[in-house]
Amino acid sequence: MDVLSLLGILIALGAILGGNLLDGGHLGALLNGPALVIVFGGTIGAILLQTPVSVFTHALRLAGTVFVPPKLQLEPAIRKLVKWSNVARKEGLLGLEPIAETEPDRFMRKGMQLLVDGSEPEVIRSILEVELDSRDQHDMQAARVFEAMGGYAPTIGIIGAVMGLIHVMQNLADPSQLGRGIATAFVATIYGVGLANLFLLPFGNKMKALARNKSHYREMVIEGIVSIAEGENPRNIESKLQGFIN
Repeated sequence: MDVLSLLGILIALGAILGGNLLDGGHLGALLNGPALVIVFGGTIGAILLQTPVSVFTHALRLAGTVFVPPKLQLEPAIRKLVKWSNVARKEGLLGLEPIAETEPDRFMRKGMQLLVDGSEPEVIRSILEVELDSRDQHDMQAARVFEAMGGYAPTIGIIGAVMGLIHVMQNLADPSQLGRGIATAFVATIYGVGLANLFLLPFGNKMKALARNKSHYREMVIEGIVSIAEGENPRNIESKLQGFIN
């Protein structure tokens, strides 16, 4: 569990709602069905129109990683790669075949299989870098889904505000209807701006940071596997890979 993400949401909501209460307001004033439908429905509709199905579903899957990020531990991975290099020096690359079959990390397993197949180091690097770029691009597209929603939400909030004011103008002769239209106008703006700046944009930026972490981890794996293919000394491999640790 990423405590900072959870804490950030709690602090953001607490600040908005707490400030409203301190100013003499009440929570019921921020609950408005029409504004909710306009902002949430409009934002989701716009992003569905813009985004391919595969990217949208991937974005939904990755949203959970904001709170439960993948465990990418560099030091255990370095120890594993150094261990594999020792096996390769003693038993040859074919000695890595049983290890490759049981490796849970799909990316590392692919690299190991290329090693066992006797692929040239540059070929291994090229194949793995293509997969790395493909995965990184897919993750970045998912992050941009939330960034795009963060761009649409405030604008749709303004649409909701204008619609509320239109309702007010149409009912100037009936004062009992004015309050509802004005409330929808202002609450829709709050929903749009708040949704974008407290949730959607931070989600997108956090997902980008997690994607960069995964790319950094995979770059280290590529360097380690290529070093094994080149027959480097295990100690030299370990020293090289330590440079990936901040």
